[in-house]
Amino acid sequence: MQLIFLPGASGSTSFWQPVQQRLVSCVSDRFKSQKVIAYPSFGHVSAHADVYDFASLTEYVLGQIQQECIIIAQSMGGIFAVQATLQKPDLVKGLVLLATSGGINLKPFQVQDWRSAYQQQYLNYPDWFCTARLDYSLQLQTISQPVLLLWGEQDPISPITVGSYLQSLLPQSKLRIVLGGDHLFAEKYPDQSAKFIAEYLAEWEAEAC
Repeated sequence: MQLIFLPGASGSTSFWQPVQQRLVSCVSDRFKSQKVIAYPSFGHVSAHADVYDFASLTEYVLGQIQQECIIIAQSMGGIFAVQATLQKPDLVKGLVLLATSGGINLKPFQVQDWRSAYQQQYLNYPDWFCTARLDYSLQLQTISQPVLLLWGEQDPISPITVGSYLQSLLPQSKLRIVLGGDHLFAEKYPDQSAKFIAEYLAEWEAEAC
């Protein structure tokens, strides 16, 4: 069973390293295989001829998922995770979503506008994440895989109310809160984040046996 990690809109694959390092020592051998999917044109990743907008980036990411896996996704990476679960339910056996919209309409929630700050910080990045507008609210209710929702207590970009709403839509989901955590809590609090993920994986394995 492979653990697939998806970055947020920054495309930073190094974001996951602290959590990955901790998980190696606290999960069973079944979950030792780990893979981080990089996004072409983001971070230090070269452009790809077949990736030129959000739709083609989505197709590229989903194309990297070729074996049974559990996807662990940060922020905007959660949109790819949800799409992969909907399109490849035979391969995606579980989800861990961190501080994500999951592809729902965030207008009803009081969320901080991250797009303008993102565009100023990442001047040379494509604007695909900023322009993407997706709503999978109805489809989320069809996801039967177990889902762990991890949220930071003090996240203005994706507040706990978003996590609670996703929990109400996803039939087999649990919401856990990282105390003091902001939007990047997995990187800042890797011990707590890895602990929650390891507990989820242990429960998943127990149910699978």
